[in-house]
Amino acid sequence: MSATVSLQPGTAERYETAATREPLWIKVVLIGVALAFFAVFLLLPLASVFAEALKKGWGAYLAALTHEDAWAAIKLTLLTAAIAVPLNLVFGVAAAWAIAKFRFPGKQFLITLIDLPFSVSPVISGLIYVLIFGAQGWFGPWLAEHDVKILFAVPGIVLATVFVTFPFVARELIPLMEAQGTEEEEAAVVLGASGWQTFRHTTLPNIKWGLLYGVILCNARAMGEFGAVSVVSGHIRGQTNTMPLHVEILYNEYNYAAAFAVASLLALLALVTLGLKALVERQTRRQHQESISGEHS
Repeated sequence: MSATVSLQPGTAERYETAATREPLWIKVVLIGVALAFFAVFLLLPLASVFAEALKKGWGAYLAALTHEDAWAAIKLTLLTAAIAVPLNLVFGVAAAWAIAKFRFPGKQFLITLIDLPFSVSPVISGLIYVLIFGAQGWFGPWLAEHDVKILFAVPGIVLATVFVTFPFVARELIPLMEAQGTEEEEAAVVLGASGWQTFRHTTLPNIKWGLLYGVILCNARAMGEFGAVSVVSGHIRGQTNTMPLHVEILYNEYNYAAAFAVASLLALLALVTLGLKALVERQTRRQHQESISGEHS
């Protein structure tokens, strides 16, 4: 024999409010700890980067950014991101669509492969490319015979960046597409839509904000990657140094003003990324609320 307990309207809301109600001093302490952590570990280091970068004035700051080696590092960083991000975009959408919308053998193995860069150190991933494409590697003799350069050149940097960044788009889209289900795609197919038409007119509008969110995170990681790129780049000044590597070289040479100047540019890119991330999160929440209200109406 079972008993059912019925709650009066509003009872659940009152219980929820009571469960989350805390004394004022607890709220003040928690907020104070959070703000202190933010100030000490985030705001203070960020402010010190810009302070050191501008320590010798705007002239020295601009000279450091327009230096030939710095400009080459900036262009290489942008080029690497411009290649790696679209590749990861295509892979992430394809992988997420396959995992979320279809059943096939090896599905769990594919998910494991997507998570692999999260569990492998970037330095190790760079060493893997050295093992494969290095002079003593698997394909090293063949590459040397045909005068093809992978390591210590742009292709190696792009490959290393693609490896460490390819989970971001897929991992952002998989739970989103799984939560949306397959009903709309199935309805589109029943109405005669092709696979491309189904993706373009049904799937893509539902995932556009999640897709943009993943692209933003992927781009931020691509521009700031250090470990894997450091192993495969060779640190050739003016040729294979990205911005993080250029900062390291300047700092090791005790050229602190120039090092912090380039670092401040990376910090500005990070702030822009955070702003775009916050905007996309707001649009995602709005889209989610609109979909919920549409279901209830």
